[in-house]
Amino acid sequence: MFPILPVRKNAPNSPKCGGPEIAAKQRAAYPDLAPATLSVAPDKAFEGALTAARKMGSVIVEANAASGRVEATDTTFWSGFKDDIVIRIAPADHGSRVDIRSVSRVGKSDPGTDAKRIRKYLKELKQTE
Repeated sequence: MFPILPVRKNAPNSPKCGGPEIAAKQRAAYPDLAPATLSVAPDKAFEGALTAARKMGSVIVEANAASGRVEATDTTFWSGFKDDIVIRIAPADHGSRVDIRSVSRVGKSDPGTDAKRIRKYLKELKQTE
């Protein structure tokens, strides 16, 4: 169901979310990051989501229009770390909702790389609308 999981098999960092406490810390640290609401239908939003991921140079692991999900991997420039990205597209009032998650396979700290990636992705996504 989640094709990115086998790729992460030996990764030191878990793909699981940290729960409500971590989510609250992330919202406090990055209040500008939120799902995107697009005025297009989910099928068009999916096309845009995939286009934006490709434009950023992400390696697409799977793109499944039926489930509204794109899974990809990105490699950091300086350290060569692999970061995994999951994009979900769902119907929303008057269009679609697109959310993105980016998490490193290794490392204990994040100097803002995931947040920068998400911001850049959301900017690219809006240009596809």
